[in-house]
Amino acid sequence: MIKVAIFGGSFDPPHQGHQDIVNRALELLDIDKLIILPAFLNPFKRSSLASAKQRLDWCHKLFDSIDRVEVSDYEVSLAEPIYSSVSIKYFQKFYSVDYFIIGADNLESITKWNAFDWINQELTWAIATRKGYQLDTQKLSHWISLDIDMDISSTKIRACNDLKHVDKRISKSVDTIIQNKIRTIMTIDERVEAIVSLLDSKKAEEIEVFNLDKVDYIAQRVVLANSLGGKHTEALYEQLKSTLKPKGEEFLIADVSDYWVVADLGDILIHIMTPEYRQKYSMEDFLSDLAKPTDS
Repeated sequence: MIKVAIFGGSFDPPHQGHQDIVNRALELLDIDKLIILPAFLNPFKRSSLASAKQRLDWCHKLFDSIDRVEVSDYEVSLAEPIYSSVSIKYFQKFYSVDYFIIGADNLESITKWNAFDWINQELTWAIATRKGYQLDTQKLSHWISLDIDMDISSTKIRACNDLKHVDKRISKSVDTIIQNKIRTIMTIDERVEAIVSLLDSKKAEEIEVFNLDKVDYIAQRVVLANSLGGKHTEALYEQLKSTLKPKGEEFLIADVSDYWVVADLGDILIHIMTPEYRQKYSMEDFLSDLAKPTDS
């Protein structure tokens, strides 16, 4: 059967700390899938700040783009507080539930959980460490530590931010996930190919790519292209930014004018310029000489 870990909680709201726990669990645990399980209402709480629907939506925004992670609406759809033991038994119908992920702060009250003894024998606790909390694991039969170097909680976020700002926080976190994902999945040459293809489709001319892997330069690849002049130069840059940023590219620094654009993507540098400026500065001559192999 498919081996899974369940990560349940209020997620009121979900945040970077939850992301770190998920990433660490995927790295350390022997699982095929991690199930994020937002509660309709924690049995130990009387209310939540955000509605169950809102918290479920936030979880989808934050975790859906991570491979091997699934957000489940099981508890939210039941519209009542559900014990973790009930949820575990439900998912055992479909998976081998091997781990249940908890925060170190849960250890203080974990023996009060419904059917604690059964859960304790049935699976392994994956405990996310947290500053200020000792791992008192004497009552646990099987456990593994997920070392997280972050001291943050949903309570602290709510204390520092009005709920209406949480969506912005989550959107920023989603952007970070996507940026990390694209840089992991796509090679630098695949990213350059996407840049070249976009420039070509928007009528850029004389497009060249320089591979500078073997030289000491500020970037590994340089893309050089001509604009048609005037506003077309800036328009090409805006098209690149609006198309590639949502796909994960990070534009660190840009110098933009009607005649010249330099965009720094970290390991890729993009030069867009009018033909006159390209001839004036002889960029391709400089880059061609730079890319030539030298005698050792």
